[in-house]
Amino acid sequence: MTDLVDDLAAFIRHSPTPYHAVSLTLSRLAAVGFHRRDERDHWTAAPGERFMIVRGDGTIAAAIVGDAPAAEAGFRIVAAHTDSPNLRVKPIPDVRENGYRQVALEPYGSPLLYSWLDRDLSLAGRVVFLSDGALRTELVDFERPLLSIPSLAIHLQREIRDEGLRLNPQTHVTAILGLADGEPLLDLVAKRIRLQTGFHASSNDILGYDLMAYDTRELERTGAEGELLCSARLDNLASCHAAMNALEAAADKKTARTRVVVLYDHEEVGSRSASGAGGSFLEAVLERIATGARVADGGKHAAFQRSEMISVDMAHALHPNWPERHDRSHRPLLGAGPVLKTNANQSYATDARTGAAFTALCRECDVPLQQFVSRSDLVCGSTIGPIVATRTGIPTVDVGSPMLAMHSCREVTAVADVDRMVRVLTRFLDT
Repeated sequence: MTDLVDDLAAFIRHSPTPYHAVSLTLSRLAAVGFHRRDERDHWTAAPGERFMIVRGDGTIAAAIVGDAPAAEAGFRIVAAHTDSPNLRVKPIPDVRENGYRQVALEPYGSPLLYSWLDRDLSLAGRVVFLSDGALRTELVDFERPLLSIPSLAIHLQREIRDEGLRLNPQTHVTAILGLADGEPLLDLVAKRIRLQTGFHASSNDILGYDLMAYDTRELERTGAEGELLCSARLDNLASCHAAMNALEAAADKKTARTRVVVLYDHEEVGSRSASGAGGSFLEAVLERIATGARVADGGKHAAFQRSEMISVDMAHALHPNWPERHDRSHRPLLGAGPVLKTNANQSYATDARTGAAFTALCRECDVPLQQFVSRSDLVCGSTIGPIVATRTGIPTVDVGSPMLAMHSCREVTAVADVDRMVRVLTRFLDT
């Protein structure tokens, strides 16, 4: 268990952005025999082949091709997402006012803005720049505290005691980079590119970027017995980590089915992108595999109907200070096992059959299972599960490990649940 928690800590530490998470996944899977394919090339997938495909730098699919044609055996798929709610740098980043150098930030997804105050923040992401007349993309990570968003002193807002904290995302989350005299942000980025890659780049060479702030504090074990984990980006890197570990563990076992792990970007903003779950990515990858097996016309759809997918996204644990926010009969607890998510209005893809199949998996693994249904008078969140199920018709179940402080800069989960999710997903990919 300690090794697995340490592995999760390292995965989160080296994945400050979706692009870094995908890059790290590529490296880890390459070490166990996966090779990279390019969507632009013509290729077929042979039985037993292990390959990876990336789209948009933040989305990846990895597959182990089964021994039987997909139309006969189908796919077993685990899906998660690489992105987390955060603050992202605007196209014109520099703000110089009132004696400070600041960076203009825009909320991505639905972060709890107050949780980003008074933290040691860094910047990471991808940068596109001119190098020898050609466009080049490189990942950048400052790897040290660079920004801060200080709270306003109580003496200047005494009304906060009665009215609570109200943050304007346009005016109150502009980060301090330093004092007025100093280099613009893109000059610092250009220096970082040179330091990390050796490629010479000036700020004038930088033509585009996707940069985002992140909390520099690493994962910590907390609680009286060290039974809890506190970290940034548990939602949803913990699920990505579980899926990747399950695929690594199942890699050497031969099966008739083709096994796939897909990790999507842009879930936190609705998956409406070419590399999001609302796009064509997974369907295109699965079709390539089916075509490689030379199935007859219509074989892709037969394959989909013989397939199963588990959508893994962190779940809401009961908060001890707000127990009334949960349905009284559906109150998942930290450390009490995976959570099966159900919603009658299809915010989750779980139905009687897919839920029963996951329940049986947990019993096979001797893993306790919990149930979550949102209160009927609260709006239920959603996942990539219903989106992919709608596109493909693949029977899907929505599950997740329980956590607190979802969408905070720092989130909380339990040590015991890390291993349990890996075990269940490994069993799913093994069979």
